[in-house]
Amino acid sequence: MENVLKLQDVTHVYVNASGTTLAVERLSLAVAKGEFVSLVGPSGCGKTTVLSLLAGLILPTEGIVSVGGEKILKPSPKIGYMLQQDYLLPWRTILSNVLLGLEISGSQTPEAVDYARSLLEQLGLGGMERRMPHELSGGMRQRAALVRTLATRPDVLLLDEPFSALDLQIKLQLEDLVQTTLRRLSKTAVLVTHDLGEAAAMSDRVFVLGANPGHVSAVFDMPESISGLLPTEARKLPEFQERFEEIWQALEQASGKGGET
Repeated sequence: MENVLKLQDVTHVYVNASGTTLAVERLSLAVAKGEFVSLVGPSGCGKTTVLSLLAGLILPTEGIVSVGGEKILKPSPKIGYMLQQDYLLPWRTILSNVLLGLEISGSQTPEAVDYARSLLEQLGLGGMERRMPHELSGGMRQRAALVRTLATRPDVLLLDEPFSALDLQIKLQLEDLVQTTLRRLSKTAVLVTHDLGEAAAMSDRVFVLGANPGHVSAVFDMPESISGLLPTEARKLPEFQERFEEIWQALEQASGKGGET
């Protein structure tokens, strides 16, 4: 299967007035086209650094980061980035917010606007185009933020804890909706989350990162019996709990807590 995203022997060092910090060292991973992967790990393991490298927001000190075989040197329209906060502009309507990326990129064609409207409909926001952000619930705002990210037709989505600020019921509903939407559109996705259940339920593979400096500590392939289901359904399976425990143990070891009770 074709790899869309690659980090090859990537090392990144942050430099500031206080000195230097080695964030990740010789980190390598690849993500196939249409694959949904998650990054989990203890604080300081470099999860956000990896997303920033993939997004082209920072360049690696050493190593190569590429998308579609092209080296990433700056932010690319091929990469969409969805954050924990929706960052909808309060003075713009939902449709106007959704079209913001198209405006910035100069690609707001009638066809692109129609596509954005169809995404709003698909994600349950049909008829909300003229609403203002304050009129929508937190879950609806996150759906609008997802539409804004998808409207520019990126090949890859980077998801930085997009559900963590939501109530559990809404969070679970959005997990199902996002996974279904991305698979229907054949999008490649990388999710950063502190929620191991979310990672296990939504992903084809889960990468456990270790810290000091950040590195890949373990990789878990999720069986089709789990990854082929909606996240809410996958969580009900006995084998889901077994795989969750395996990931948990790997995370404990990556955090230096192996053997603790």
